[in-house]
Amino acid sequence: MPEIPDTVLLEERAELAMNAVAGLPDAGMGGIPYFSADLLARPATLQHGDWDWGSSHGRLLDACLLARQMTGKDTWREVEDGFRTRLIGFFGADGLSYRQARPERGWPANANLIDQRAVLLSLTTWFVSDGDPEARKLVDRHVAALKRIAIKERDVWFYPASEYTPEGWPSPNAVALHLAPDPASFSGRLIMPLLRYHQATGNEDALELCGWFARLIVHKSGVFHEDGSFNAARAYRSGHFHTRLGTLEGLARYAHHTGDHELTAFVRRSYDWALGQATAFGWTPGDLADQRYEHESCSLVDLIGTGTTLAGSGHSAYWGVVERFLRNHLVESQLLDLSWVESAPDSSGDEPGWTTHVRVGERVRGAFAGYGAPNDFVCDVELGRGHTADVQACCVGSGVRGLFWGWNSIVTGNRINLLLTRATKQVTVLSHLPHEGRVDLDVHEDLPELRMRVPDWAGYAKVRVIRGTEGFDGTQAGAWAPDGYLSIPAPRAGERVTVTFPVPETTSTEVAAGREYQVRWRGDDVIGISPEGTARPMYSGRKVHPTAPRRNYELARPAKEWTW
Repeated sequence: MPEIPDTVLLEERAELAMNAVAGLPDAGMGGIPYFSADLLARPATLQHGDWDWGSSHGRLLDACLLARQMTGKDTWREVEDGFRTRLIGFFGADGLSYRQARPERGWPANANLIDQRAVLLSLTTWFVSDGDPEARKLVDRHVAALKRIAIKERDVWFYPASEYTPEGWPSPNAVALHLAPDPASFSGRLIMPLLRYHQATGNEDALELCGWFARLIVHKSGVFHEDGSFNAARAYRSGHFHTRLGTLEGLARYAHHTGDHELTAFVRRSYDWALGQATAFGWTPGDLADQRYEHESCSLVDLIGTGTTLAGSGHSAYWGVVERFLRNHLVESQLLDLSWVESAPDSSGDEPGWTTHVRVGERVRGAFAGYGAPNDFVCDVELGRGHTADVQACCVGSGVRGLFWGWNSIVTGNRINLLLTRATKQVTVLSHLPHEGRVDLDVHEDLPELRMRVPDWAGYAKVRVIRGTEGFDGTQAGAWAPDGYLSIPAPRAGERVTVTFPVPETTSTEVAAGREYQVRWRGDDVIGISPEGTARPMYSGRKVHPTAPRRNYELARPAKEWTW
């Protein structure tokens, strides 16, 4: 097994996350997953929720498929098949995915519009990954249903409520859930999977829905203000970050697909505003009201997805944003240390069908924070909503998607965009960051050129490229390509190219929900935050060595590359 630098491996993080994906299903409920966990409870608690159906199954099936591609492992096939089989069973005769009724909680069967996005996401990934005709049949019916139930006026299409029922619109449960007809939640977030499905199959209904929903969001809804800020009105879920950022991701992709530069400018304006509400390392507020003190990993993943889309559309400065988020809050938000979690020794305290206390920590190891603080996996503040859910199924699935978006973007064609370790057919990238300013490129095919993004903080004068016994530095004529990337001409199969550069240590003051944090950086990596967290502190255990530690690890190199 080859020796590589012991630095962040996104594919390994996906494998670790699959423990939580596999640990959420409740055998007593036929495999329906628990939705949330309270890890501060003594003993810790896993509990079901009204998101257990299409939303959780869609997110978790998507995670299984993405992790399989990233790791090259089929270890979780039984788990994947379980989510797939149950998800298919939620479809009604009308082509929509329905939540099952739980009369004891007052939950009627309904097709929740927020769920439809997760369902469409996973089925599209299933088709893109495996080319399964059953997946295509299901998505075609689903897209047709989404088009059929939309209210179609001359200049706008929309959904008038949060839930559709077998009897049509609306559902009385929409009132109980305090969900107004929010265009971003119900329509805007559908654009991304709809467009990807159109690109994979040519489905014209999917593309038509993208166009109408984009028009709804940009020109009719008022979800985003002219300056890009989020509308904080309660009717728009108080500027809920996850749904707004997920909408921007879809709009960014649709703008790129259609060549709509005005729409790209709209997305950038709002995305830049959102970055101003977040910290530089990736913590985001949940919304602009009571949830603003707590960070949802789903929102961070939306920031990563939108950033990769904008960067891939030519706005390459966003690669630096994406890399900071991946290196810091996404991987720090993953639960690996269980020493602070207390589980029950038996099921005597369980409420079958609703809660369990058995092996909770072990089951959610690898999960991403449901609601976290800037310096802690747990958000337990006196303000806002106080302590809520430490793990949520949606964030478990989204976390894997964030890893995939990053992993999938490290190398695109002949370009190294992110300085993280990854193997492809053409080149293997071995990153020594943050310990050393060094990236090794092992070339597997003769190439006309390789280009590598060098972070702005590294400058250019002390950048050095080593090729065998020869080399050049960043001051040499021709060292840089017109797009600002470092140019490595004509690398040959079997060659190792080493790029070195300085890594500065800096400090910054980050403000999150009105509180200041002093942050120490080494390049793009946070190496300490003050004040530290209390329940499960983030960043305090990070160590930097003079040279990168080594480890034995076989990197996955997919035989077939596919993208999102």
